[in-house]
Amino acid sequence: MGAGRMGDEGAAPLLANKDASDYGATSDHDDDPNYYLGVLKSELLNTPEEGLSEAEAAARLERFGPNKLREKETNIWWKLFLEFVQPMPMMIWMAIAIESLEAYLHDSMDGWIDVAVLVVLQLLNVLVGFLEELKAGDSIAALRESLKPEATVKRGNKVYNIDATTLVPGDIVCLGAGGAIPADCILREGKPIQVDQAALTGESLPVTMFPGSDAKMGSTVTRGEIEATVSATGSQTFFGKTADLVQGVDELGHFEKVLREIMILLVASGVLICAVVFFYLLTIGVDFWEVLAFNVVLLVASIPIALRVVCTTTLALGCHELAAEKAIVARLSSVEELAGMTILCSDKTGTLTLNKMMLQEDLPTFTPGVDRAEVLKMAALAAKWWEPPKDALDTLVLNAVNTAELDEYEQTDYLPFDPSVKRTESTVRLKSSGAGMKVSKGAPHVILEMCANKEKIRADVEGKVLELAHRGIRSLAVARTKGSENGQWEFLGILTFLDPPRPDTKHTIDCANDFGVSVKMITGDHRAIAVETCRVLGMGTNVLGQEKLPLMKAEDLECATTLGRDYGELCRGADGFAQVFPEHKYLIVESLRQQGFLTGMTGDGVNDAPALKRADVGIAVQGATNAAQAAADIVLTEPGLSTIVTAIVTSRKIFQRMKNFVIYRIACTEQLLFFFFMSCIFYHPNEYNEDWPSYFYIPVIALVTITILNDGTIISVAYDNVHASQLPEKWDLNILYIVSSSIGLTALASSLVLLSYALSSSDPDSQWAQMGLPQLTYGEIQTLMYLKISLSDYFSVFNSRTKGWLWTRAPSVVLVGAFVVATAASTWLSVYWPFGNGMKGIEWSLAGYCWLYVMFWAILQDAAKVLTYAALQSAGWVESVDVIDEEALKKSRAELDAVAVA
Repeated sequence: MGAGRMGDEGAAPLLANKDASDYGATSDHDDDPNYYLGVLKSELLNTPEEGLSEAEAAARLERFGPNKLREKETNIWWKLFLEFVQPMPMMIWMAIAIESLEAYLHDSMDGWIDVAVLVVLQLLNVLVGFLEELKAGDSIAALRESLKPEATVKRGNKVYNIDATTLVPGDIVCLGAGGAIPADCILREGKPIQVDQAALTGESLPVTMFPGSDAKMGSTVTRGEIEATVSATGSQTFFGKTADLVQGVDELGHFEKVLREIMILLVASGVLICAVVFFYLLTIGVDFWEVLAFNVVLLVASIPIALRVVCTTTLALGCHELAAEKAIVARLSSVEELAGMTILCSDKTGTLTLNKMMLQEDLPTFTPGVDRAEVLKMAALAAKWWEPPKDALDTLVLNAVNTAELDEYEQTDYLPFDPSVKRTESTVRLKSSGAGMKVSKGAPHVILEMCANKEKIRADVEGKVLELAHRGIRSLAVARTKGSENGQWEFLGILTFLDPPRPDTKHTIDCANDFGVSVKMITGDHRAIAVETCRVLGMGTNVLGQEKLPLMKAEDLECATTLGRDYGELCRGADGFAQVFPEHKYLIVESLRQQGFLTGMTGDGVNDAPALKRADVGIAVQGATNAAQAAADIVLTEPGLSTIVTAIVTSRKIFQRMKNFVIYRIACTEQLLFFFFMSCIFYHPNEYNEDWPSYFYIPVIALVTITILNDGTIISVAYDNVHASQLPEKWDLNILYIVSSSIGLTALASSLVLLSYALSSSDPDSQWAQMGLPQLTYGEIQTLMYLKISLSDYFSVFNSRTKGWLWTRAPSVVLVGAFVVATAASTWLSVYWPFGNGMKGIEWSLAGYCWLYVMFWAILQDAAKVLTYAALQSAGWVESVDVIDEEALKKSRAELDAVAVA
């Protein structure tokens, strides 16, 4: 069999010594299944037992290229074109078309100016959004690229780890539980393995594969261990050829749903008000095309066009902040969900603890004549001692013995560790005599049940294990068969070792509790060890065993809808669970989710992968297996858990920025829509001057100018200084609407008051005249109201960003800079109005008075907001929540790092 074990006579030919023509590498064979890129497969995959040589591998890498998927080449110009035909840009195109028709019919130069400005709005909206999204996409891709996969390869009779992108067809790779299959492979001789192909086929259950089976890139080994020959790499793999079909992305999930709900509300409000204004203006005799153009632009101006830009920019910036803290984000929406996380389930070994076992001197034996050295030697034989250690336990055992002595034995069979069996087993034969035996190491209760003398030693073994567990010491039992491979098992002894907590674990748990996140331990270890670990870490000690939970099949778990009802309270009340299987971890996470908790999960092993994938936020710690990394939303690249605390703080700040943005945008829309609704219907300028029109309006170009400058200000919200909430965040749109209305409606009142005063400026007895303000023409009143609405919008940014008074937290330099640019531009335009359309520039002095008026009302807007929050708190609708002291948090983390280094 081509993929099996070969002797020297079946050695793979060397590309290093042959030309491509030696393989028949011509285009005639491109579609021939017996050839791989023009090379005969029977020769290419005929790899000897010792693997390829380094020279051969280098030649094949040059010939076939790296083991990477072909980058999907998207025509950037086509992508840009598609941006112009999205729903929001299409609305602007409609406004441009209507304005163009109206300008043509009336032969109006002012109309063509309106068209030009609308085109500028369209270009700015699309180009800024496109560039921000492009930049965000490049950044996230770069971050993900930093998570380079590794593969264990056999070359020149040596087994070692390499960058998986350097694998070549014909390489021998070692596949094991928890590892991703790095390329398409043909399994060599060995025991069957189980492979999770969900990423390729959607099949939830692992598939059993036998020697000769084809294992596909993108799958994950869940059980077993075997060697395989790489049959295809990169874009020639099944995954590479179907990547577009199997890769699904959920980039902005939860927040996008919130934005969509807000968008629907604002669009519905805008359409309703514009419809009323439209029919009213038609009934009083205003030209149809003029009314249509005004209403379409009013609708465009009232809708937050920059929603997606702000969303993408804010989350992408958050990903950069997390990357700086050594956390790689694989799914953007997980950043927002992390802000609302209320329960964090955590694996113990390798997550809360170091997963660096410290062997203890205490090594009790239970077979006469067996000493400590013999037990350690047998434990080492129950591993593949000539390969790099697969886990912390193998590292512990192999470092405690002289591996050269183990070469006296030949391993003829091997059963790798399986989470559901909880032991490893190997069959070995002494080379000098040919005598064989089986050796096994694993959980004491599992090994004990295998042994013939179990009843005789049960009390002693269980008593010793319990005693050790109460001291936080873990146990690993070792057994072997007597006389031959088929002899009875005898219990040799118990290895004792400590897996100490990470230096920052207790600090992380304390911080999480302070931040409103309940931490629960989930482990496969003995309950007594779990209780002791919880006690040391300051967690609760109500740790339950697996007997409280059913062991359900994967397909039953996936479709179960009553887990929250049946087990939710049990899971919520427990501080942890011990001696559980991967199915239990999945059940616990899903039960909490069904109870309405945003649930996080941290882990590092293949047994954690199902729960990591099911959690709202899956976090793989540094050193996690490929399976855990693939299932996780966030991958930590630095040892320790303190990054999780930083990630929680960062995500809550991002959430706060997005919430501020929503309040600001709703307030602006309310002011703009309701002002034009009321000014068109209830204000009649011709009652003050018969030469003035019968309704008040602002030209289309002024509305578009407000929109352009607004969008520029909105983007700066993504860069604002904010404080992280002490408690988990959640979306309450009703509260946001109420707070937004307190700001927006106060700004509306100030606009209507100013309009009333300005219209009466020609009356010498009016309050306007009595204050010594100049008489205004209708064009100057329009310009004044343009300036007032613009300034109110920009000041609303500062009203929206705090729950208290606007001066209680300093804004960022970027936000202030955007404010200065936007307000300066609006003020300059109001004084030197260059676009005509009946509007006229106002005096600098009047612009100054307008500034003072808006600043006064900005304080009133802030007072209305503060009073609204106070009323909501009194009614119990809003909690008074403290903010996280980030300086104190950084200081405590620095002290912790200093202790760790020392």
